[in-house]
Amino acid sequence: MQKSLNRTLVCLSLCIPLLFGSLLLAGTLDYKSQFLSFIPQLNNVASCRSGSPPLRVYMYDLPPRFNVGLMDPNFPDNALVTAENIPAWRWNDGLRKQHSVEYWMMASLLYEGSDEFGLTREAVRVSDPDSADVFFVPFFSSLSFNVHVRNMAESNTVDEKLQLEMVNILKASAYWKRSGGRDHVIPVHHPNAFRHYRDEINASIFIVADFGRIMNISRLAKDVVAPYVHMVESYISGEPEDPYESRDTLLFFRGRTKRKDEGKIRAQLHKMLNGTKDVIYEEAYASEEGFKASAEQMRSSKFCLHPAGDTPSSCRLFDAIVSHCVPVIVSDRIELPFESEIDYKEFSIFFSVHEALKPGYLVSLLRGFPKEKWVKMWERIKSISHHFEFQYPPKNEDAVNMIWRQVRQKVPAVKLAVHRSRRLKIPDWWR
Repeated sequence: MQKSLNRTLVCLSLCIPLLFGSLLLAGTLDYKSQFLSFIPQLNNVASCRSGSPPLRVYMYDLPPRFNVGLMDPNFPDNALVTAENIPAWRWNDGLRKQHSVEYWMMASLLYEGSDEFGLTREAVRVSDPDSADVFFVPFFSSLSFNVHVRNMAESNTVDEKLQLEMVNILKASAYWKRSGGRDHVIPVHHPNAFRHYRDEINASIFIVADFGRIMNISRLAKDVVAPYVHMVESYISGEPEDPYESRDTLLFFRGRTKRKDEGKIRAQLHKMLNGTKDVIYEEAYASEEGFKASAEQMRSSKFCLHPAGDTPSSCRLFDAIVSHCVPVIVSDRIELPFESEIDYKEFSIFFSVHEALKPGYLVSLLRGFPKEKWVKMWERIKSISHHFEFQYPPKNEDAVNMIWRQVRQKVPAVKLAVHRSRRLKIPDWWR
């Protein structure tokens, strides 16, 4: 009897591990829920990570001539900018609006409203620099270029003087010296923003639209790609029961066709697509009337074309998203906002420049695009479009909160670089 019992125990001791292993390999056993319930310490790991505290940001108190004074020349240059006196953004301010990321980032840090309606802040302002994770530099470099530069050949402009003054302020800062500027966040969203002195601040975290003109000093590992502020009004009215059939136009583009660099494809596409049935490809310049017309056309089009501008990106992509029009992106070197969290392939179609210029290729593919797949993309666009809204007060997971969340992802690498730089005798000896 005892021998029989022993043999049974031995058999079980061999069979149970084999059975467990086979179920685990086959994927039929949910080992986490079945076994980790006995280990409370491990179960709590995920919940601890999900409640991450907001990014702590120290914002430099700059004279208003560097920021809101560019919006309102009458704003006193010796005044402190606060939540009470920051000027509201003028939404009819033409093309200046599309590169206004710097304003919304500053405003979000100044915001002192209540969080009682469920606002989850990704970043909060701190008054003690020693407690900060990063340092924000509220220099409206994009607006400075738009306000003060009329001709790129000009020299000694007010914009250039502001850039030099800004560099001198930063280099005199003990916190800049401590990190070499690595933990400083500087918006340079316009392709020509801070153009004279970028190489003096290129260790910092840049907030960019793309890398078109700064590929030699910028990189995805440290910088954050931010969306343009869309120029058309968001589509918030009721959607038709059959959105696919209600959109009569197959493909829509409206804008300037004479562009530089990679944007030269616009003129080539115009020759190919102009006059094609169900396709609207119009030459147009920015105006309030034009934005309204574009909004109406985008809402009645299945696909919205997004070819490169003077740099790989343009505002048109974000106009399409808030119009719930499936973007067709033609750009070989585009980088996209929030791509660590958003899969653009779920709601966009991509063509290389070579593919787009094949006669008939782009249009034939769009004509044969399955309705069911388009509807799925359209539904996905609606679910993520709030990530591309800039607003004050800020709202959960809107554009400015998403940007701050992307900045927070850069902090561990920044701290690593700062700590190493303080102790290394030979910088980056391993390269």
